[in-house]
Amino acid sequence: MQKAIFLDRDGVINSDIGHYYIYRVEDFLINEGIIPSLKKFSDAGYLLFIVTNQGGVAKGIYTEDDVNKVHSHLLCILEKENIKIEKIYFCPHHDSVAACQCRKPSPYFFQQAINEFDIDKEKSYMIGDSPRDKQASEAAGIKGIKVDANENISKYCDQILRGEI
Repeated sequence: MQKAIFLDRDGVINSDIGHYYIYRVEDFLINEGIIPSLKKFSDAGYLLFIVTNQGGVAKGIYTEDDVNKVHSHLLCILEKENIKIEKIYFCPHHDSVAACQCRKPSPYFFQQAINEFDIDKEKSYMIGDSPRDKQASEAAGIKGIKVDANENISKYCDQILRGEI
């Protein structure tokens, strides 16, 4: 079984300061501490995943193609740093438009990853900046860590790696 780190995107991996929705490459800025933290997790044998709600798609603010362009941009940045994201799970839905099974706080994407990648729930974590991130992961049996929006996650990375969380 594999241990994994799940991360929310906006507000954790990238800054969402000044933007409610991040859907343009030019607005995508990596938060401080992300690159070294992801390297440490990778070096320690964790598989890396992103689980993100992108409700602006359902609201017609941006398209799935916009989301894919931002994700391609992110993966390029990380690839240059020898960091591999196993999979990005994103929900394009929003409750104000129509209910779905994949939008956090649903554990749907976590359960998919657990099954698809043989994830050891006991040794895996979710880092998110919203209570729904933590609720979703914990509903799937994965420990959730709530951080402040745009907070440097380095201290949480180090605590996880030292077995303190």
